[in-house]
Amino acid sequence: MKYILVTGGVISGIGKGIIASSIGTILKSCGLRVTAIKIDPYINIDAGTFSPYEHGEVFVLNDGGEVDLDLGNYERFLDINLYKDNNITTGKIYHHVIKKERRGDYLGKTVQVVPHITDAIQEWVMNQSKVPVDGNMEEPQICVIELGGTIGDIEGMPFVESLQTVPVQGKEREFLHIHVSLVPQPSATKEQKTKPTQNSVRALRGLGLSPDLIVCRSSTPIEMAVKEKISMFCHVNPEQVMCIHDVSSTYRVPVLLEQQGIVKHLKERLDLPVSNDSSSLLLKWGNMADRYERLQKICSIALVGKYTKLRDCYASVFKALEHSALAINHKLNLMYIDSIDLEQDTKVQDPVKFNEAWQKLCMADGVLVPGGFGLRGTLGKIQAISWARTRKIPFLGVCLGMQLAVIEFARNCLDMKDANSTEFEPGTPVPLVIDMPEHNPGDLGGTMRLGLRRTIFKTQNSILNHPYFVGVQFHPEFSSRPMKPSPPYLGLLLAATGNLCAYLQQMGPL
Repeated sequence: MKYILVTGGVISGIGKGIIASSIGTILKSCGLRVTAIKIDPYINIDAGTFSPYEHGEVFVLNDGGEVDLDLGNYERFLDINLYKDNNITTGKIYHHVIKKERRGDYLGKTVQVVPHITDAIQEWVMNQSKVPVDGNMEEPQICVIELGGTIGDIEGMPFVESLQTVPVQGKEREFLHIHVSLVPQPSATKEQKTKPTQNSVRALRGLGLSPDLIVCRSSTPIEMAVKEKISMFCHVNPEQVMCIHDVSSTYRVPVLLEQQGIVKHLKERLDLPVSNDSSSLLLKWGNMADRYERLQKICSIALVGKYTKLRDCYASVFKALEHSALAINHKLNLMYIDSIDLEQDTKVQDPVKFNEAWQKLCMADGVLVPGGFGLRGTLGKIQAISWARTRKIPFLGVCLGMQLAVIEFARNCLDMKDANSTEFEPGTPVPLVIDMPEHNPGDLGGTMRLGLRRTIFKTQNSILNHPYFVGVQFHPEFSSRPMKPSPPYLGLLLAATGNLCAYLQQMGPL
């Protein structure tokens, strides 16, 4: 088993997850079996109880695991299905160790961070990295490990201590460390600054880790003089410094890394069974990135939700829409609309936001109401659903969006004015949507029926209708892939661009 550790420096949110995913994609393109692990140093057991504004989207795996959104990047880039244990948190590790202590496994010894916590981390990584993925019966050959947060964070210290002992005892050819660092460019001088990267690498070495590759993130392409300066002061060869600047789409990142010779370096450092000739690698990714940048036709979709102030709250929804738009050669124009702004309450409503929200909705080629919780903003979502239905604008409702579509139709078409959900009104006289019986309000973690579930279709020739007014209880965005878009999202984009009927005719009889 080979291990690639990806750490980050200077600040968080510079794209470690995309770079880790891209490295995995490159290795998989070389014909290797790849898996991925994300380490999150927070004390929560999992990401399921996070506010979307706190940590972005909660990604849900096939086994029901509620995990960090970076595992969504891994699944999309690598086209594999991971498991909840591929996301390690401080909470999981301490919970595991404390259970062992309560059972008496430590035979009365004092339980300490070193060696008990660090040993538990190593054991978890070693065991999970060998679990087959992607339906392959053989264990993976390479595991990409992303350490969340920033080097120097106090909560990440036990993980650094554990991981820095991996490349010893004759295992140097099995471990490679990639450090992702920011190269800022102040607007006043436009000069690319290397000092933050130097300090970050110095901090790394003080903790016992030395990077084999430094990936520099910047807003514009990094100049050769800057690259050479980083090489000199961080004690690595110039070819060990790679640069990823801001690009129009993340599809370009694997291509940029491959063009800078990362395959050759990985092959030599880890003794990988791949060819040095990488000219044919990632051809489909390069073509996809080129096609994305040449798109001219635009499809506008209104996303009506209540977490619209942070784009990462709907990361998988955005990606599923983007995959579908790319499949039909359109550029996605996703308009985020706060559902509260659609509600007309003269006492609290800002008339400017109200008008802007409705203008966006009226401009949309299609309407999407995603999942969510709570009463706040539901009236605005129902109004958006009603607007789409009455005007025959293609509509997709996911989870809560589907439930509100049922309520809207019952109220406005079936004269069931009191139709509601018990989530919003427990004593509603017309409970069209009810809480799941296994939901336990006393424990917020892992209380929903999540993950892959068997679905039985009663008919063999059912298609989603046109005009496209569709609601689904499951979350199809979690299974969308760049080259295999999710069918409900693809249907929405096809209908929004007027191509659904032609697409169905081309498919022929089901």
